[in-house]
Amino acid sequence: MTIAVWYFILDVANGRALYTPNLLGNVLLRRESLESIDAVSISFEMVLIYTWVHGLVFCAIGGIAAKLLSLAEQNTNYGFGILLSFVIFEFGFVVAALLFAAPILHALTWPAILVGNLLAAGAMAVYFWRRHPKLVVAP
Repeated sequence: MTIAVWYFILDVANGRALYTPNLLGNVLLRRESLESIDAVSISFEMVLIYTWVHGLVFCAIGGIAAKLLSLAEQNTNYGFGILLSFVIFEFGFVVAALLFAAPILHALTWPAILVGNLLAAGAMAVYFWRRHPKLVVAP
């Protein structure tokens, strides 16, 4: 949700509302090239489909994270491993994006992606911190 709001704000500020989910939906789900996307108008259907798939994926990841954090509450030694896994996951996302989605990164710009990821990580940290106040991370 945080990333969706972030990109909506950026898209509206750039005068092209819903550009980002339309771009990502067409490129990732329809396998269209970026050159053909720029000429296509915003498809509300594609925006909804992409947003739905994006939400489902992150619900699954959030469920896994919640389960891991409940395990870490029971055994403090798991906390550092979970934190390290999160850092590796984020780094893996950046590397995969560099290798496989370079044209998308040029279309969306690196600073916007970095800020979006930091906002999302911060929102997740606040949410899980409130839901798991007794969590202690011990290396």
